[in-house]
Amino acid sequence: MPPGAVFAAPYEQHISLSWEASPSAGVTGYQVFRSTDSLNFSLLKSVGANTRFIVDWVADEGQNQQRWYKIKATQNGQTSDDSPTASGLTFTMNDEQLLDMVQYHTFRYFWDYGHPISGMARERTGSAETVTTGGTGFGIMAIITAVERGWITREQAVERMLQLVSFLQFADRFHGVFPHWMNGTTGNTIAFSQYDNGADLVETAFLIQGLLAARTYFDQNNSNEDAMRSVITGLWEDVEWDWFRKNNSGVLYWHWSPNYGWQMNFPLRGFYEAQIVYILAAASPTHSVPGSLYQTGWTSSNYANNSIHFGHKIYCGPFGGGPMFFAHYSYLGFDPRYVKDAFCNYFVRNRNHALIQQAYSSINPENHEGYSAQVWGLTSCDGPNGYSAHDIHPNSDDGTIAPTAALASMAYTKAESMDAMRYFYRELGENLWGEYGFYDAFNLDQNWFANSCLAIDQGPIVAMIENARTGLFWDLFMKNPEIHPALTALGFQSDSSAVNTQNPLVQSGFDAHLFPNPVKNNQPVYLELAVLHPQKISIRLLNVQGQFIAPLSEAHDIETGVHSKTLQLPHLPKGNYFIEVLGTKSRQLLPLELL
Repeated sequence: MPPGAVFAAPYEQHISLSWEASPSAGVTGYQVFRSTDSLNFSLLKSVGANTRFIVDWVADEGQNQQRWYKIKATQNGQTSDDSPTASGLTFTMNDEQLLDMVQYHTFRYFWDYGHPISGMARERTGSAETVTTGGTGFGIMAIITAVERGWITREQAVERMLQLVSFLQFADRFHGVFPHWMNGTTGNTIAFSQYDNGADLVETAFLIQGLLAARTYFDQNNSNEDAMRSVITGLWEDVEWDWFRKNNSGVLYWHWSPNYGWQMNFPLRGFYEAQIVYILAAASPTHSVPGSLYQTGWTSSNYANNSIHFGHKIYCGPFGGGPMFFAHYSYLGFDPRYVKDAFCNYFVRNRNHALIQQAYSSINPENHEGYSAQVWGLTSCDGPNGYSAHDIHPNSDDGTIAPTAALASMAYTKAESMDAMRYFYRELGENLWGEYGFYDAFNLDQNWFANSCLAIDQGPIVAMIENARTGLFWDLFMKNPEIHPALTALGFQSDSSAVNTQNPLVQSGFDAHLFPNPVKNNQPVYLELAVLHPQKISIRLLNVQGQFIAPLSEAHDIETGVHSKTLQLPHLPKGNYFIEVLGTKSRQLLPLELL
């Protein structure tokens, strides 16, 4: 018999075709036939028996394309009758429709590809029994998004959540902490590495972040939602955050193994993806740690970084901010907009991180194929030579771009991330788009595109786009009563710099940025100048006392728009200087460090 429920879902550049399995036993595959006129069909593709979805990319054939489809089941060289015909007509999509499309297909990674027994997120496509703890926390947020957007019912989501939290109750835990990977059927630990075969405090924090958002969202007083909230609270209260101080030390530790103890010996210090661990550890109602651990542990070593790249200060973290996921994982639930610690407001920091990466790709100092203002995003992802971390450090950029880096930055850089989304779909989608949204990465230097999706990369796309659109998960997570007192205990204070920063473009009539910064002697400096109203602008070099050193550009009329200028500096001693940009009514002083 042919497959059933054949459905063609049209979009702008492609048509998604899905179907249900043939009820016949022994089916070995399916043949998909396509027609451009509803009468004459030709074979489009043959697929295996487990395939239920294909993408038909029709953009190269023009816009507003209508296609008709029929499918046959195959068995031992024989074919079934034709399925009923399905058709779709492509159409031009606006930005809201593009966002819906990307969120929906990415959500399906967690819904359709979730593990059938546990409901957990599989680690990556093809990982079979291996499910991932942190990726499941991200996937929970994707499921909530799907309810909000009407892709599944609340009842369906509750059923999946009960399946998931019931599994977690009986899965391996070590002092309440889950391993990085588990077997999705048995709940037994799957070792991440030789010594990492036990508790993973960071992955557990990502899971708890998602569970606490769910505890807030599923707030109805009925037996199923009551039971779900009760189990989530139990899992949350079972985590022994204080035990992971390792003998009551002043820092939390990432791993513990029942076989090797503290052999991994990874103290959680310095800025990277794990800030949420200290927030949750201080917030725990049963196993909390003193707020002072934030200072003696997390921020105690190599934390501050006041360097400026392409006109944007990074505040903390490694060179250029590090891989982009550092700005995502801890902030799917934790809302960084209205608080700051002794170092920065983390919304500002993360926004600058994304803007640095976007400017880096626009300038493209390593001359990678395809990099531009629309093609950006360096993070940890699959690549031509396997999974590795990427950032703007020259030794860390091999030309591999991951869509998740730009798309999960949507909450910080809406315009720049939307530019990337449009380009990824419209220009690269034929090779980059699949059943569960964008594939993990691509490298145009090597004409390489991944065919994989990873839970830890797909999940932040859905959640952070939703935070950009509605602030949903920032609202849900922060409503948990334990969170705000924990932030106070850690030393956070109220702050409005992320939302009340005066726009220099409006204030001064122009806005200027320098890059690279710091800069080496004899290397040109680039000035990007956005001008709101036509005016005369001059540029001068000053010392740190504000004294004139040399003219860089005499006063001349500049029209409204964005302009780039190359500034040739005189030979100067190493040190700090200012570039003065003087307009008709105001000026900007831009710090410059000369190496």
